[in-house]
Amino acid sequence: MKNILNPILYYLVIIPLSLLPFPVLYAISDFLFVIFYYVSGYRKKVVLQNIRNSFPEKSGKEHYAICKKFYMHFSDLVVESIKTFTISEKQVLKRFFVLNPEIIDKYFEQKRSVFIAGGHFNNWELLAVGIDKWVKHKTVGIYTPLSNKYFDGKMQLTRSKYGLKMISTRSVKRFLDSNPNELTATIFAIDQSPSNPNSAYWMTFLNQETAVLYGVEKYAKEYNYPVVYGIINKVKRGHYNLELVDVTASPRETAYGEIIEKTQHLLEIDIRKNPEYWLWTHKRWKHKKPVVKK
Repeated sequence: MKNILNPILYYLVIIPLSLLPFPVLYAISDFLFVIFYYVSGYRKKVVLQNIRNSFPEKSGKEHYAICKKFYMHFSDLVVESIKTFTISEKQVLKRFFVLNPEIIDKYFEQKRSVFIAGGHFNNWELLAVGIDKWVKHKTVGIYTPLSNKYFDGKMQLTRSKYGLKMISTRSVKRFLDSNPNELTATIFAIDQSPSNPNSAYWMTFLNQETAVLYGVEKYAKEYNYPVVYGIINKVKRGHYNLELVDVTASPRETAYGEIIEKTQHLLEIDIRKNPEYWLWTHKRWKHKKPVVKK
């Protein structure tokens, strides 16, 4: 039954919605905001708790203000993500660009692949369909496969239709080993909660003990790839750019945790500037730091 419902949902609901013009989609977004924030309270307890813990210096009124703005942005993100299924390349180039591609283009001229570290901030789906057109490297996105294989395939197809290559989290090392001569810019999401807190890097992030994925530093040192940090800025509704910052050109010369600390620090600065644009619905702090037995 599920095998039948998946294509029905995709072709009779998602695609017709995706074909709607942006003004209509934003009218739907305004309606979704009312549903998410006032009616269903979708993950509202999680969002508010995350915000309270991250900004203990702010008042309750300020916490609710951030929460409300987040749900406004989140509703936009839902309809914008649906739009990516059918968005044209022309529309993508109009709505997304890399602000300073020279930051990584210089590594292309040096014949070096590079890693881009970033968080779930603003519209990463629009970045996925647009980034390959703006940089010289072949762009690669690391993703966690969905449990629903049908929609996993559709998401991969959508994200990769304008040049981005998608690889599973389980295939990163195999991909890097099998493509030593291809100049790639591989995107790492650095704000996901690790599945195993015992192998994570632990640090203070947004006033909380936080388990952080170590992958970007581990692979940067193993393959000696430069690391840059990328932040997606919201220019206006439906329009974004990616701003890049050099982290290190010599990862093997950095101390343990230095790359992780710097990229997470840059992300925290951006979250503090515009907290409503980060994905507060995920349970980022579900793990507790393991107690080291003496």
